[in-house]
Amino acid sequence: MSDPLKGLIEILTTQTAILQAAYAKTGAEVPSVDSPFQFSPLELDPSLKEARDLVVAAATQLIATAQSPMDVLFSKMTGLYDTVTLGFVIDVNIPEILKEAGEQGTHVKEISAKTGVDSSYIARVLRYLAARHIFSELTPDVFAHNRLSSLLTKTKSLKEIQEDPIARFDDAPLAAFLHLSSDEYITSSAFFSSFIKNPEQAAAPFNIAYKTPKKMWEWYKEPGNEYRSRRFNDGIKNATDAMFPPQIFISGINGDALKPEDVVVDVGGNAGSETFPKLRYVVQDLEQPIAAGEKLWNEKNPEALKSGKVQLQVHDFFSPQPVKNAAVYFLRLICHDWPDKDARKILANLRAAAGAQSKLVVFDGLVKHVTKDPGSGTSAPYPLLPNWGEDL
Repeated sequence: MSDPLKGLIEILTTQTAILQAAYAKTGAEVPSVDSPFQFSPLELDPSLKEARDLVVAAATQLIATAQSPMDVLFSKMTGLYDTVTLGFVIDVNIPEILKEAGEQGTHVKEISAKTGVDSSYIARVLRYLAARHIFSELTPDVFAHNRLSSLLTKTKSLKEIQEDPIARFDDAPLAAFLHLSSDEYITSSAFFSSFIKNPEQAAAPFNIAYKTPKKMWEWYKEPGNEYRSRRFNDGIKNATDAMFPPQIFISGINGDALKPEDVVVDVGGNAGSETFPKLRYVVQDLEQPIAAGEKLWNEKNPEALKSGKVQLQVHDFFSPQPVKNAAVYFLRLICHDWPDKDARKILANLRAAAGAQSKLVVFDGLVKHVTKDPGSGTSAPYPLLPNWGEDL
């Protein structure tokens, strides 16, 4: 068996050359992390996905190989600070302040004056992130955006955010998700071990953390949680389109095989999307996401609603499914949110409504085996982990 370190370096050399050649064909170079983010079609080019995945897997394994075991474990232990520091800079609108400052950046004292936060705290937070290639420290205590941090900015200006903070995450799904992760998600995760050891004590770690028997969606309706509810909906709006190629959903539904006017029910689909114009779509979700969906559809494709091609329906998937005999019932990123007993209730409601020819399509994550799995497709080349170092 060959030297693992040498094998990792060979993978990095070969695959980075593929990326460099692809960019060179367009007259460009692989973007530097120090440059502002500018979208390139090559970012989503499926022919380059394997090369990118191999580079990331090899680089990650190289770090785990080259670092001392203690350093590797220590870096994992302190990973929670990545989440909380990102949440902090988003919370006090530092990305917007740096965006307005431009390439020359701004001093932490100026950031302090605009946020009301002690400049020494701001300096340490931004320096922590800059050491992880998020933001750049141009000169001591002067920070600016780089390729990664520029994606943290919201679509609204600092003035607009300050005037209407509840709406600050509108059309900013990445910032919304990161802020959510540093709030409810990380608070709930503190009770992960307690929940796993005794899963009967509550429905989820969230319920232990916030001392409530309510589902998160119900808790969002309580006074004081208005911004959380809106932030969650802002976070999931368009998120699947950004994270997953639409071909995945097209292939799963297999709309080409469906008849004109067949009905596709997108259960818990939030704002929804239309792929095959010959079909009819019923997008179901709770009241607030559906209200947001109506706004989105009326802005982007009002005729779809007027014609009835797309129907937005308020529905709780723990209640009986009102649409009977649909051609497709589509569960998009739903089941992972619920324990098995609740997932069975969701599926049972769909089964009761389904006809003999109805198809159930579930799009969700499954934890991969790290070892070779005959049913999982192509394994990564030696010396990489067979699952490419990806758990989902």
